[in-house]
Amino acid sequence: MPRRRRAAPSWHVPARPDRFRPAALRHNRCLGYRSAMHGPAPVPPGPDQIPASIPDSLAEAVRQLRRATALVVGDAMLDRYVFGQAMRISPEAPVPVLTVEREVALPGGAGNVVRNLTALGCAVAFVSVVGDDQEGSDLTGLIGGQPGIEPWLLVQGGRATTTKTRFLAAGQQLLRTDREQTQPIHPRLADRLVRIAADTAAATGVMVLSDYRKGVLAGDTPARLIEAARAAGRRVVVDQKGGDQARFAGADLLVMEAEELAEGTGMPTGNEAEVALAALALRAAHGFGAIMVLRGGAEALTLIDGSAADPLHIPCEAVEVMDRAGAMDALVATAAAGLSAGLALPVIARLGALAAGIVAGKAGIAVVREEEFLEVLQPGRLAARKLCSRPQAAERVERWRRAGCRVGLMVAGGAMAARYAGLLAQARGWCDRLVVAVPEVGPAAERLAELPEVDLVTRFAGEAPHDLIRQLRPDVLVQDPEQAPETVAGGDLVQEWGGQVRRPARAAPIPAGT
Repeated sequence: MPRRRRAAPSWHVPARPDRFRPAALRHNRCLGYRSAMHGPAPVPPGPDQIPASIPDSLAEAVRQLRRATALVVGDAMLDRYVFGQAMRISPEAPVPVLTVEREVALPGGAGNVVRNLTALGCAVAFVSVVGDDQEGSDLTGLIGGQPGIEPWLLVQGGRATTTKTRFLAAGQQLLRTDREQTQPIHPRLADRLVRIAADTAAATGVMVLSDYRKGVLAGDTPARLIEAARAAGRRVVVDQKGGDQARFAGADLLVMEAEELAEGTGMPTGNEAEVALAALALRAAHGFGAIMVLRGGAEALTLIDGSAADPLHIPCEAVEVMDRAGAMDALVATAAAGLSAGLALPVIARLGALAAGIVAGKAGIAVVREEEFLEVLQPGRLAARKLCSRPQAAERVERWRRAGCRVGLMVAGGAMAARYAGLLAQARGWCDRLVVAVPEVGPAAERLAELPEVDLVTRFAGEAPHDLIRQLRPDVLVQDPEQAPETVAGGDLVQEWGGQVRRPARAAPIPAGT
């Protein structure tokens, strides 16, 4: 029989779900855990601390995330990290010996989504199941003692709490051990979980279902939770790690990786067009309101929204991908906070892509905070991320190509390219990523890098760009419309490896001063 622990106060599960009070959640709102989970919680920036030239719409959207409240239901895990040095090989077997220096424990799985939400300043109710063991007690202590969270961690006797332990040395993971039971939770415990979530949904702005296939969201539990959210007038965000998406039919937003989309549909997801087709098919099959797909680990994001005619493709723009782990959780948390705050899906997608890129640029499981969003949005930051040397451009293009992106290259004078918005829009329509090469880096190139149609700006040396074309090997070479068709430099090279040469129509110039 399912039961709850009575001995330790941290295990206490309130007997009456109606004791959850949104006023208490608002009172306990915080920007982050004041513990090893996040580090010191930052002070929220006031309006006078935000640079006036930050784009008003995105800056205001970031600030509104603090107002969000969320209910998270899903698989809670304990993530343990054992750090040390591996300086010798064991005499007993050909394996390294790890001299342990420190250990860190963090909430994982759905718990990491909760961690990301609180880092954004959201108030969160968390409903999950742990085992009647020491790991469950440790996980409950990590989650339940933090401000901004109302925990409803139910205990099933005889069940092992999912625990993942990673052993690391010199920044490299040597080994991971998993301790888990993936069978569905006890039916009576599932009934109680659904009742608590149903009573709690009305006090929060959005419901998040985080399914790591560890048994909490098994069977018809997702359908019952979605029905409860509908009865409370709340939207549902689903983060499902593989499996049958039909169990989450009717959810407002499904967030997934491209590999999971391919598994769920049996369709290819190697590039933007294939991802869009597969997501459209999945959305139509199960009645999802919208689907967000994270591609290439944390390279780009695609939004399929029923209210929009065309898919929205957004680069995540991590300066350098350090660790993709945690990027999905940051994306899910940002999407849920955005829906709770009433933001439009295209705005949420742009913030989600930023969040995934920021987290992917950090080492280890990390979170994203409000001030990091605002730092990325500062004037010149976007241009600085897009302006790069030729070797850096070659590395970035190679990462895009591994992610299945079709790369275009336009060689043009920076002043001319920045003057014609329609030209760039045409060029971007022929490829997934557009690189613009300019003869020199200056104010015109910086202005060019700020434009959303441009993904990268680099410099070519000399009178002809042949060396750069050989180095980047673009799939599409876009001709400068100011040149005669017969003077396309490097067109023969691109055609040698099966690429295309395209010539955009002359477009209307951008008005001066815009």
